[in-house]
Amino acid sequence: MKYYIIAGEASGDLHGSNLIKAIFQKDAQAKIRCWGGNLMEEAGATLVKHYQELAFMGFWEVLLNLRTILKNLDFCKKDILQFQPDRVVYIDYPGFNLRIARWAYQMGFENHYYISPQVWAWKENRVAQMKKHLTALYVILPFEKAYFEQQHHYKTHFVGHPLQDVLKTLQRDDAFLERHELPKDKPIIALLPGSRKQEIQKMLPLFLKVLPYFPHHQFIIAGAPGLKKGVYEPFLTTKKIKIVFNETYLVLQKAQAAIVTSGTATLETALLGVPQMVCYKTSFLNYFIGKQFVRLKYISLVNLILNKRAVIELIQQQCTVNTIRETLEEILSAKGQQKIKQDYQQLETLVGPSGASEKVAALLLES
Repeated sequence: MKYYIIAGEASGDLHGSNLIKAIFQKDAQAKIRCWGGNLMEEAGATLVKHYQELAFMGFWEVLLNLRTILKNLDFCKKDILQFQPDRVVYIDYPGFNLRIARWAYQMGFENHYYISPQVWAWKENRVAQMKKHLTALYVILPFEKAYFEQQHHYKTHFVGHPLQDVLKTLQRDDAFLERHELPKDKPIIALLPGSRKQEIQKMLPLFLKVLPYFPHHQFIIAGAPGLKKGVYEPFLTTKKIKIVFNETYLVLQKAQAAIVTSGTATLETALLGVPQMVCYKTSFLNYFIGKQFVRLKYISLVNLILNKRAVIELIQQQCTVNTIRETLEEILSAKGQQKIKQDYQQLETLVGPSGASEKVAALLLES
């Protein structure tokens, strides 16, 4: 069969690559075109457009790049028509993907959505559109199936979180410290300032101001996939910090604690058992507009899944050097470490076992 897969971010590229591998295991003659990144291309798909060309974050940034977004939509439609896939598969990235799905439905294509838009957080009105335009919806969070089926009478497939697929294959690297010329006598604090340039520009300078308060620790920045070192360098005024690219999970494996910008990274950090705080700060305009629509008690996936404040969230005005310092001291303490790790055990159970990629691949073939 022919598959057209659209992912618009680094996390989508990761999960898309595992889905592509699972598809080829079940359908060796599959032909796959994709929007995504290097990982999806390496998995065997023909890469049409890289997600780096698509990552516009926030209301203002979307408006500034509206012409580019419209051109991308038009190009995508033409490419799908030319390829004539048996399945169009969407991975998260709802602003773009739901527009394509509406058009593809009108053109008679089968629409399969993997990693649902977070309509339970905002834009709930999208559910009616999804019910009409999607052939199938594959959800990855335990509360999503109940949300769609009980509140909206919309049958979905709960496949578990694809991060479990990634983490089950992760091996320990005992040579990590030596390979990166890192001291063995200083505990590591991992910094994950986001996967987009705008996030890094906002969060990294704030994170770095905390370094002088923790002279007995070493700080490592986990470089985001697809971004160059030059994105980070303007903020690095000290040689006391190291950037490690393409090894985020190994950085976290070695870390005693992590400072994480809100996003998928919060769940990755938790599933690797690393105590964390979650930070988020954006422009006043983006935050003000977002507050009018987002209706959640928490911003981190960890707290949302557990439905409690398991990890501390520092948002907007709360996110200062002093609050980050105080929170980091708390989660580095023996009591703080123990409490978070207990909550992580419950999280592991709720997220479910690995196998999401194989389940989705099988469902794509069955439909």
